[in-house]
Amino acid sequence: QVQLVESGGGLVQAGGSLRLSCVASGRTFSNYGMGWFRQAPGKEREFVATISGSGDSTYYKDSVKGRFTISRDNYKNTLYLQMNSLKPEDTAVYYCAKSRAHAMNIIYSLYDSWGQGTQVTVSS
Repeated sequence: QVQLVESGGGLVQAGGSLRLSCVASGRTFSNYGMGWFRQAPGKEREFVATISGSGDSTYYKDSVKGRFTISRDNYKNTLYLQMNSLKPEDTAVYYCAKSRAHAMNIIYSLYDSWGQGTQVTVSS
């Protein structure tokens, strides 16, 4: 089972940037698609971005396209989410997750490992 630990969250002003990291343990990290999800207080967890196991394909929630970039370094077993031009609506706990499949996907139920989350707060 893969263990995931997120870091890099914090408090930023609107328009600022943060880079989230997710470090994975285990030898099979590079074989699986990965994703970032987020959950605001009182809201359902929602898809943000996903990347294929090899890192050659990505897909984003419409509202973050052009602002967020998902990437991975399989040699370091690390997933990243670069967040630019942050908005107050981006405020949430951000979670990284490993997919059951090797391709990227946006389906919550296809992810079988989750990190503990890191808080991102964007002030206006």
